[in-house]
Amino acid sequence: MTQPSAPELMTVSEVADYLRIRERTIYELVRTHRIPCSRLSGKLLFPKRLIELWVAQSSDYPQAAVHLAAPPPVVAGSHDPLLEWSLRESDSELALLGGGSTDGLARLAGGQATACGLHLIDAATGEYGTEAIEKALPGLDFVVIEWARREQGLVVAPGNPLKIEAVKDLKKAKVRVAKRQVGSGSALLFSKLVEDAGLAMDDLTAAGKPARSETDIGIMVRDKKADVGLAIRAAAREVGLDFVPLQWERFDLVVRRIEYFEPPMQKLLAFARMPEFADRAATLGGYDVSGTGRVVLNPRR
Repeated sequence: MTQPSAPELMTVSEVADYLRIRERTIYELVRTHRIPCSRLSGKLLFPKRLIELWVAQSSDYPQAAVHLAAPPPVVAGSHDPLLEWSLRESDSELALLGGGSTDGLARLAGGQATACGLHLIDAATGEYGTEAIEKALPGLDFVVIEWARREQGLVVAPGNPLKIEAVKDLKKAKVRVAKRQVGSGSALLFSKLVEDAGLAMDDLTAAGKPARSETDIGIMVRDKKADVGLAIRAAAREVGLDFVPLQWERFDLVVRRIEYFEPPMQKLLAFARMPEFADRAATLGGYDVSGTGRVVLNPRR
């Protein structure tokens, strides 16, 4: 028989049942200030989240306390213009902290984020799978949601004066290539595309420091600090540049399961079902939001 789920605020008898210990033991733990509780009008109440954290802190699994503690209202990981706009317009009270896909996974695993946006391609298969996510989040209860499909390509100056039509053209003399930071999904994709074109990264002329977002790539090309860079179509359109399409990719949100059901994430996902969300995606360009909200992975711990 399945045990009923415990309420968010438990009584003495409920927390005793939840922990499978006697009520008199609960009273003793309260008397000696060894269990988290609240007193409301003389009644003892035990917040479920604090009880879970208290149990985790006593466990032999060092990451348990991190996994149960409430994370900051942050979506870490890869930058996405549609996601950035949606977080703001949905009144979700979630902030975007762009630092790249692998950085976002590390922050999620460390309890520093509620969710992570990413687009990690498997170099061997060319697919946007979930194996890397599962390896990066051992023990964490999470769910993976499709955010959007995005068109990736080469951002070039208006009129494409250097006649860049494919990745192999980046080897041309004096073509300055803007690159992304190590660990970002775009950097991984670019590395694969360069290899598939029969080139090596050393064959290319890097332009300045690595960019840290899709928008930064467009700005570098617009400001003539680079001639070309890999980014999504929306980044090129945003700053009035031309775009050489290469492929579509899936951009996912990895969300801590407990936070998935909380108001901030539910506000964001509800907003993504509104007509203005689809209108914004069309205005930005290079987005397919027909699968937004689809569950990609729902592992059970």
